Amino acid sequence: MEQSESPEQAKEFARSALSLMIAKKIAANPNNFTVWFHYFSNKYPDLRRTLDILLSNDQEFTASRNAEIFEKFFTFDGERTAIDGERTAFDGEKAAISEAAGNIEMELVEVLKYLGLAGDGAAEYGKVLEAFSGEIAEQKGEGELKSLVTSILSSTRDMEARNKKLEVKLNASSTEVRQLRDDLEGMRVEAMTDALTGIASRKLFDLELKRAAMEAMEQGEELCLLMLDIDRFKKFNDRYGHLVGDQVLKLLGATLTQCVKGQDTAVRYGGEEFCVILPGTGPKDAVKLAEKIRQRVSGKKVISRKTGEDLGKITISIGVGAFDFGEPLSQFIARSDGALYTAKRTGRDRVVSQDEVQDKELAFGS
Repeated sequence: MEQSESPEQAKEFARSALSLMIAKKIAANPNNFTVWFHYFSNKYPDLRRTLDILLSNDQEFTASRNAEIFEKFFTFDGERTAIDGERTAFDGEKAAISEAAGNIEMELVEVLKYLGLAGDGAAEYGKVLEAFSGEIAEQKGEGELKSLVTSILSSTRDMEARNKKLEVKLNASSTEVRQLRDDLEGMRVEAMTDALTGIASRKLFDLELKRAAMEAMEQGEELCLLMLDIDRFKKFNDRYGHLVGDQVLKLLGATLTQCVKGQDTAVRYGGEEFCVILPGTGPKDAVKLAEKIRQRVSGKKVISRKTGEDLGKITISIGVGAFDFGEPLSQFIARSDGALYTAKRTGRDRVVSQDEVQDKELAFGS
């Protein structure tokens, strides 16, 4: 743990952290202690603001919430998710990213080695200059002075050559590190993008939803989630084939991209199911956007590019859920998915919000 405070301050922060953890019944493990120590040290304003909002709302600090807070502010593990309390490692991608990071580390070690050699050369050159200065002070004869000058010129040329070599190596290493960094970023982007539709993948959904929920609580803003599913997509695939089905998925991905705004995130959740994360959006506006998406999809005909055949139209059902501050994300997703299920169960090609679910699912018998 980084500590720039005095020992007395550190002790005070530690005492305050432990006292609050005991009062809030937060497990006294190293991760939780790190969070609350830095809360009292106020080194991370975003962390402080997040925890102040949770404290002011009297939220319970469950094990999953504590883990989410620690992961957001104190780790860089973007290849894991913590939704539903489960962790899934994407081994292939993680190995590639680790390899790229290892290559960067090796290149930096090489640079440090050259810097060390340059430092040794500079020290040696300094000793030569010091000796030369001492011998000049002894007022040697002209012949000896000429020899000394020749010697110092030779040492100067050696030092110049070393510096030139170092400059070339540093330039090459800088280019290599930049390329490795770009490769690393490219792998991260590829891992977070659905290969078929070009929109965000399920992996990014988990991370983005977590981030959006934390920001919603920090800033006191609304957050909604759309869950979309293509109606009777299996029958469509069986009739026209998976290649045509893939084209339909691409078209839906493109439609979502056209409909969402900058801070929203369209995601292929899996199969024919899609999601849209809507930060700063309330249920009323979320339903309007969902209806816009539904109408745009149902208003288009699907034409086979190969044969020109009119394949009819595709419809989608959409469920709309709103985030309740402090609730588990799994519950938020399940409520949105429940609204989607109701939309499909009550006729398809429609939008249903979470507020409508109870009215549609429950009725008095005659």
